[in-house]
Amino acid sequence: MNFTKMHGLGNDFIVVAGKKELPAGASELAVRLCDRYFGIGADGLVYILPSEKADYKMRIINSDGSESEQCGNAVRCVAKYIYEYGMVEASRKELTVETIGAGAQKVQLTVESGRVTAVRVDMGEPILRGTEVPTTVDLDQVLNHPIEVDGRQFQFTAVSMGNPHCVIYVDDAAHFDLGTWGPKLEVHPLFPRRVNVEFVTVKSPQAMDMRVWERGAGPTLACGTGACATLVASVLNGKSERSATVSLKGGDLFIEWNEADNHVYMTGPAEQVFEGQLSLPGRTRRIQD
Repeated sequence: MNFTKMHGLGNDFIVVAGKKELPAGASELAVRLCDRYFGIGADGLVYILPSEKADYKMRIINSDGSESEQCGNAVRCVAKYIYEYGMVEASRKELTVETIGAGAQKVQLTVESGRVTAVRVDMGEPILRGTEVPTTVDLDQVLNHPIEVDGRQFQFTAVSMGNPHCVIYVDDAAHFDLGTWGPKLEVHPLFPRRVNVEFVTVKSPQAMDMRVWERGAGPTLACGTGACATLVASVLNGKSERSATVSLKGGDLFIEWNEADNHVYMTGPAEQVFEGQLSLPGRTRRIQD
């Protein structure tokens, strides 16, 4: 199996193209290949497949074997791959990528000397109704809603960008104890399909810090849909303007929530790390302590 290792601000993926459909056993394969000690190492396994609705379809399997409906960083990586590997004409600077949770997304490429240096993605309209995010809270907008875990009280805002997000404001996102509270909030009963958790500190109306615990992957260096959800939540809570830079551990994304069409737009880089060929042996011997 040929693969390409790519990342968007450190949120890394094993990208596979040339398949006609998602192969059987993709979940088990993702768990093996994404292992950072016994595999290639990645946050997810991404397949680029044919689409009847767009130029190509993206399917992403998280490192725990679950499938994600959408992933903003992966969309940028897929767009870069499609262009640079000649899967569309070199004159094409606009593409469409189909996702499971957000439909066909429009992508604009910035190309310099034949290389994609930035990708702007139309992430679509945010979903705000509580039961559609989904949460168990039946409100048109879930803003600053209380949530308790292990005796600690938080306030969260719920947003879906095709996948569910729980945005929580804290005093110092960069040093917040992500590993303690992220996994507990991910599986809280308020979220029937689990949730991505963003801890956010607003620096100014145009800038904010964010750290993320991703559903199915754990702590990652960046989350594109999470950055989009963070901006939407910040606008709704009166904390930011409709466009801002969201700083993640792996770098910055520029997010816009367009008032005219209600769509959220994400701009950021994507990088190729290496490519390789993988033989698929039997099960790896388990090392005993």
